[in-house]
Amino acid sequence: MNLKQLEAFKAIMSTGSTIGAATRMGLSQSAVSRLLTQLEETLGFALFLRKKGRLMATPEADELLAEVAGLVDGMQRIQRLADELRVGHSRKRLLKVGVPTSMTQELLPKIVAEFLKGHEDIVVELLTGSYDMIERAVLDRSADLGFVRLPTELADFDIEPVLETEGVCVMPADHPLTRHAVIGVQHLRDVPLVMLGRQRALRAELNQVFRAVNLTPQVRIEVHSVGAACSFVAEGLGVSIVNGLLASHFAHLPIVTRPFRPALPYAFGLAFRRDEPRPGVVSAFAEHLKQRLSESPVAGK
Repeated sequence: MNLKQLEAFKAIMSTGSTIGAATRMGLSQSAVSRLLTQLEETLGFALFLRKKGRLMATPEADELLAEVAGLVDGMQRIQRLADELRVGHSRKRLLKVGVPTSMTQELLPKIVAEFLKGHEDIVVELLTGSYDMIERAVLDRSADLGFVRLPTELADFDIEPVLETEGVCVMPADHPLTRHAVIGVQHLRDVPLVMLGRQRALRAELNQVFRAVNLTPQVRIEVHSVGAACSFVAEGLGVSIVNGLLASHFAHLPIVTRPFRPALPYAFGLAFRRDEPRPGVVSAFAEHLKQRLSESPVAGK
């Protein structure tokens, strides 16, 4: 067995699926499934039972989890320390920032570039993934700070609120629904949809909205980032409901956005470990990031 196989096992146990584990690890679902199969073959027994397309942990998996989690966390700490020592040899400070994947496509490059102009001694490492992954990255010290949706699902954070926004409907520029100033859930009856994956919080909230009006969503494409959703919408494959902050940074695509009702409010903040002093460079970047995000056209909406 190897570390990657154990990481995959831990991620599946944490998320409950190979899809969730793949998102957390930045791998394809097939790669995670392959790692799990290899680990089970090495161990000589099954870690999960497959029932109706879902994975159910075996008693053996539950018994292994604590030891595997401790080993994986220890190896990851060693790798992070090695990375920091390597960067330190060049007399530079490593700043680790956790953000949603879509923020790295348009928003973060400009913000980081501005920050680095006044901090030549800093190396920035971006960790990307779901909000759940970002929270865990802050807690296990993989990230110095993380951009998270509020309220957070985990404890032990210092939280600094950044901005609020709402979900918007994104559609191709020539879509018939563009004639409406506001898109209500009833407008989406029989409309092909590009939806964020089932592991996302917004997906669960949307499912509740659809159920409330007895509407079955016509899902055509499932994606795992706002950027991907906007790109598929731009190709005419459907409309999507995403958060307005990230959607605003894909306006260069042939898409338009409209307010969505019922409103889906979003609040975002920066998460830090509560039990550790905050280095000056982390505070400086946090203030820079908050300032730039507060200038977003959707901030406060």
